[in-house]
Amino acid sequence: MTQKRANLLLLTVSMAWGTSYLLMKMGLGDIGPFNLIALRFGLAFFVTFVLLFKRVKDVNMKIIVHSAIIGLILFCIFTSILLGLKATTASSAGFLVGTTVVFVPLMQVFINHKLPQIKTILGICVVLAGIGFLTLKNGFEMDFGSVLCLLGAVFNAIYIITTKHFVKSGNTLQLGVFQLGFASLFGILFSFIFEIPKLPDTRNGWIAVLGLAVICSAYGFVVQPIAQKYTTPESTSFSFALEPIFSAVFASLFLHEVLGIQEYFGGALILMSLFISSQGKANVSNRLHVKTR
Repeated sequence: MTQKRANLLLLTVSMAWGTSYLLMKMGLGDIGPFNLIALRFGLAFFVTFVLLFKRVKDVNMKIIVHSAIIGLILFCIFTSILLGLKATTASSAGFLVGTTVVFVPLMQVFINHKLPQIKTILGICVVLAGIGFLTLKNGFEMDFGSVLCLLGAVFNAIYIITTKHFVKSGNTLQLGVFQLGFASLFGILFSFIFEIPKLPDTRNGWIAVLGLAVICSAYGFVVQPIAQKYTTPESTSFSFALEPIFSAVFASLFLHEVLGIQEYFGGALILMSLFISSQGKANVSNRLHVKTR
């Protein structure tokens, strides 16, 4: 797989995840956040494990440990976002989580002990401006819900970098499937401690759970580690910068959260940042020496 194809796959994942804020907002009207995490990732694990059984059944302890680690990070991401969604809109949540694009290269500076390339710095500046136009309106205040969504962005950056490290030496398909199971286990545990676990009572609740499980989790979190093996953490984070645009569009269509000229301008800046970051990128698949599994 070339880096270009990997980045295109990641864009489809970004689109799928753009629907998640709408679906999570719907789901929270019916069940608690930990309950929603447990059902979402539990159903996603069941679907992917059954469909891919022959390719994932022979799992080793290394994959189990790695899956448990990134499954825990996934749980932290969505705990932060779901609790944040209780106090902010789906559009704002998508925009704030989009700041992942800033945290990834900043973390890479400390990991690699070298500054990012000029184009990466420029891309970060442009995407920050875009996110600002999308969020800083009408005296935007950083309330507790917004802080939690930003925390989700930090966990998301950690997830991207950790996944990139693990996929270099493991079966990406197994990692993608079993991380879902562990995220569900953490959701079940916290649901029993802090909530009363139950199934959705309404049609919208079931639509939310099934959409999150199949589209956002079964597809998104299995395809991501596969595609990420052939690209860079910076490219991954910039691809996911489109997520707030998709979330805003879906929120506008289905939750009637209105977008103005300022928001559209912010979206255009994010698109520009993707173009800037993609200029002159080498195909990394040859450098990684990956094998088809």
